[in-house]
Amino acid sequence: MFLAYKDMWDMPIDPVDGLQKPKEGESLPKRVGHVVGNVVYAIIFVAFKIAFRYKVEGIENLRQFDGKRGAVVIGNHSSYLDPAFLWVAARPKQWVRFMARENMFANAGGLAGQIISRVGAFPIKRGAADRTAIKRAAAMLKRGESVGIFPEGTRRGRGSAEPELHGGAAFIARMGKAPIVPSTIRNVDGIKHKGERVHFPKVTVAFGQAIYLEDFDFLPKEDRLDAVSWYAMRECYALRDDVPREQVDMKALFPDARDFSEELAGRILSRPAE
Repeated sequence: MFLAYKDMWDMPIDPVDGLQKPKEGESLPKRVGHVVGNVVYAIIFVAFKIAFRYKVEGIENLRQFDGKRGAVVIGNHSSYLDPAFLWVAARPKQWVRFMARENMFANAGGLAGQIISRVGAFPIKRGAADRTAIKRAAAMLKRGESVGIFPEGTRRGRGSAEPELHGGAAFIARMGKAPIVPSTIRNVDGIKHKGERVHFPKVTVAFGQAIYLEDFDFLPKEDRLDAVSWYAMRECYALRDDVPREQVDMKALFPDARDFSEELAGRILSRPAE
């Protein structure tokens, strides 16, 4: 049965009953059905396992929030397959609800919109401060769901747009009172290069230790969200390259962003899973 997109975007999808206790005389809110999502998961899981022998590292850093609170999952963005790998890595126990470009929902006569909405995606307008998407993401976090965001805004090394360090993920995490879980997908950028055939490298999805915004309270208030974004993206690239965070050259990656190396020197602001 087809459902209105907006209804699905505002319905919970993850079964987090403990955080959705109804008032006396009320029932739990209606959820997006899991049938389509489970079928899509089974297909993608098998395809990724066979084609890319993919594995997951550090999943405990995301699992610790299952049924307890929401989390913002962020990652560096290098391939159109990034959200698919992260979504499958979190399943079947958790659902990561990704922000997707608004125009994707009209593809295939609206069928694409039905499918990606049923797996948890919701739209965001690119190049603008989309207050509706921000409020929707914050509401998801408050009811215990996980939200996926790529702070760079575009794929690195693909197309004409240069990646930038946006602070939207940190802002949404603050609104939703949620931690940030950094992530990366190693070797995904080797699957397809322009003008070349598809390759099948071994792909690893890695989740890093959670970052809590309150740990940045030592900084001036006006600097905190930018510092959180900078630190979190450095964690993503440290995961990607499997190197200590201090070895990540953030100035080269984000030449126009403020550098917080001095302010955060010697501080480990990510916490291991409890």
